[in-house]
Amino acid sequence: MTLKERINEDMKAAMRAGETGKRDAIRLLMAAIKQKEVDERIVLDDAQVVAVIDKMLKQRRDSITQYEAAGRQDLADAEKFEADLLTGYMPAGLSAEEIAAALATAIADVGAVGPGDMGKVMAVLKPKLAGRADMSDVSKLVKAALAPQ
Repeated sequence: MTLKERINEDMKAAMRAGETGKRDAIRLLMAAIKQKEVDERIVLDDAQVVAVIDKMLKQRRDSITQYEAAGRQDLADAEKFEADLLTGYMPAGLSAEEIAAALATAIADVGAVGPGDMGKVMAVLKPKLAGRADMSDVSKLVKAALAPQ
């Protein structure tokens, strides 16, 4: 079963169970997936669906921060619920050791020697780690690894 099919089945189950919050959150996800498919005229595979979910998770994290800063805990809680639901569709995260190993391999493959090669290293890492690691953290690790000693 593909990830898209699993999401669709979860939406049907939420509808049958009368879980309106879960149903609405899944509908938002399905709409984002469909929008991406229509915009690009393609059918998304699991990796591309994970990228859509990752983008939505980033939006939820930003919203949570802003709502909490504004003292709107009710809205922050709604965003947290959606973020938790979306996290359930993400693949298992990588450990720090696995990320470090992928980083070392990418640097060796590209032959990176300095900060100017950061883009090349990130281009290799992004398809491998997207959805399984926070890419902003990976970017910081790459920058640290390529910094002049």
